[in-house]
Amino acid sequence: MTDSLLLDEPNTLDPLDLAQRLIRCPSVTPAEGGALDLLQAELEALGFVCHRLVFSEAGTPDVDNLYARLGSEQPNFCFAGHTDVVPVGNTADWSVDPFAAEVRGADLVGRGASDMKGAIACMVAAISDYLAENGRPAGSISLLITGDEEGPSINGTRKMLGWLAERGERLDACLVGEPTNPEALGDMVKIGRRGSLTAQLTVEGVQGHTAYPHLADNPVHHLVQLLQAVTAEPLDSGSDHFQPSTLQISTVDVGNPATNVIPAKATAAFNIRFNDLHSGASLEAWLRETFDGVMAEAAKTEGSRATYDLRIRVSGESFLTPPGPLSDLLQVAVEAATGQRPQLSTTGGTSDARFIKDVCPVAEFGLVGKTMHQVDERVAVSDLVALTKVYRRVLRDFFAADAASVSGQGASAGGGAA
Repeated sequence: MTDSLLLDEPNTLDPLDLAQRLIRCPSVTPAEGGALDLLQAELEALGFVCHRLVFSEAGTPDVDNLYARLGSEQPNFCFAGHTDVVPVGNTADWSVDPFAAEVRGADLVGRGASDMKGAIACMVAAISDYLAENGRPAGSISLLITGDEEGPSINGTRKMLGWLAERGERLDACLVGEPTNPEALGDMVKIGRRGSLTAQLTVEGVQGHTAYPHLADNPVHHLVQLLQAVTAEPLDSGSDHFQPSTLQISTVDVGNPATNVIPAKATAAFNIRFNDLHSGASLEAWLRETFDGVMAEAAKTEGSRATYDLRIRVSGESFLTPPGPLSDLLQVAVEAATGQRPQLSTTGGTSDARFIKDVCPVAEFGLVGKTMHQVDERVAVSDLVALTKVYRRVLRDFFAADAASVSGQGASAGGGAA
């Protein structure tokens, strides 16, 4: 492929070709689809020892994962990612077969091109180049690849990290290949993520006729008051590295088809994306204290008999790998390949970095994310070339430098009061 010549030096593995082959594997969560088989074969050809890890849990699908390592010594530089992809939706809306991996003009089009089979292909190509140029590093290179990132994230990265701990294996630094760039390659490196709390709030009242409200206790009115109490004021104004926390109501459900009936129950769901001024526990305590106060006031002033139930799920706490050796290394590599020094950011949703931050410093850099999860998901072929350069430089600089200075940099978690 002509574009591979843009890598400046002959490369032993074409990132476009590998990305196309990975996209052609229909690995919609939780299906493996042949993607991990393909990746394992490529890595074993480079000398990696591969382990296929299938995890299961009641009520969730079995998930196939891959851990591959080249070398047995420290430091262990890890690349983490996922081969599973979201469903394609209506295939008729696509301009191409979502799993054909066609090049249209300057772009590679297909499900997973951006999120994140393209980045995986770039890292494997970069490793191939690095080994051809330098031989095996004084340390180890590993890949932690899950098939469960786009799903429940139960039988993937978190359990793989547990498996590594049981074996006594340590990761010293980790780069996650999520599509971090909003507009152009080189825009952004993620050094942390906001936490995510999802709540289901249900109010039980007393059903009755709308003409006789004194004989009922309307749960919808109470639900509105509870939601107003937690949305009236901002949660915070942001912190040094995080934007302000947000609470967004996603649904309100009553299920009442009759206009002359006061319902017995009303439910709402909301999500809080929170920064390092909070923790899941502090937010839950704040919510319960606030709701208790509202309901107590209603009982006192209105004689309300209504009650509420609050169910909380925290899918990840906020965390930050403070600017330092790992982010410096990434910024230098990105600027060298793209001419642009990337912003250090904590914006966006959650990723599996929320699990990895518990074991080593972690940062994220991948392709442009404008079309991820969309119809006609795509990446520029030139970005695949440039990202391979970035990853190759990261590997070179990590093992050429004092890797201990990078691996010794820990991540900090949030936990302030709400």
